[in-house]
Amino acid sequence: MSGRRLPTIEPSSIKNKAKREELYLKQKHEKAKVKSQRRRDIKKEEAENPELREARLRENVPVTQETTREFDEAVVAADDGEVAKEEEEDEFAQYFNGQAPKVLITTTPNAGRHTVGFVKELVSVIPNLEYIKRGKKFALQQIIQFCKNREYTDLIVVTEDHKEPTHVTIVHLPSGPTAHFRLTRIKGGKEISGHARATPHNPELILNQFTTRLGHTVGRMFAALFPQVPEFQGRQAVTFHNQRDFIFFRRHRYVFRSGKRVDLQEIGPRFTLRLRWLQKGLYDPVDGEYEWMYKADLETSRRRVFL
Repeated sequence: MSGRRLPTIEPSSIKNKAKREELYLKQKHEKAKVKSQRRRDIKKEEAENPELREARLRENVPVTQETTREFDEAVVAADDGEVAKEEEEDEFAQYFNGQAPKVLITTTPNAGRHTVGFVKELVSVIPNLEYIKRGKKFALQQIIQFCKNREYTDLIVVTEDHKEPTHVTIVHLPSGPTAHFRLTRIKGGKEISGHARATPHNPELILNQFTTRLGHTVGRMFAALFPQVPEFQGRQAVTFHNQRDFIFFRRHRYVFRSGKRVDLQEIGPRFTLRLRWLQKGLYDPVDGEYEWMYKADLETSRRRVFL
């Protein structure tokens, strides 16, 4: 009898609530002890043989939606010469060859205070960004022509619904393309606990996980809004992080502590963008040619992404 292993009792089979909870916590504690002991054993083995640790880390790839994404022919390889050649001659090539961006931002007519507040936050983020209040009589095509005549390189339009900002349209000038994004999860700098203060220095730009041909276009469109040479003395970094086609925006400042440790202090604002459509050329709601447009039936799998 002493060699037999007693059957495990499932807590769900006990009717008394107090006894059931007591058994559950006891089993949970035992499992944690076994897991902790196993970790100590592994640590000891790897200390004696470092190759075991290298093998474990090499094989221990976490299963996430990013690592299990469906194969997409549009994903651009790091050494893709064809794409690199196309980008040398695309609409953004002048910016990457040294052209300084000059950007105008406006809103829908009679924008609410939350929309205007969001725009003012963006003015502090993007250098050389000018905000002009939009009058009722000006259509978007007229504003685009206004910008072209004054040699603006980009136009940003923030639209709203029920006095809350909901969409952002970016028009690259003078010949496009035009991108339209859904805007969500806005949080101003003052709403962020322990936020830092912004300075007028040109920030460092970080673009993460824009891996497809479409993603490259969107990433280059964001890059064209910022000066190409950052001012590192300002210690500011702006990040557009793409994850499953949701683009998360953050702005931080590097904080050096004791010369050995570097922390990040968020400045704000923070928000999330999601591409709704990309149009070739300038904005044209009637005859415009769409390079890509979001449709619900495109989402055949959670592992399928487009950027």
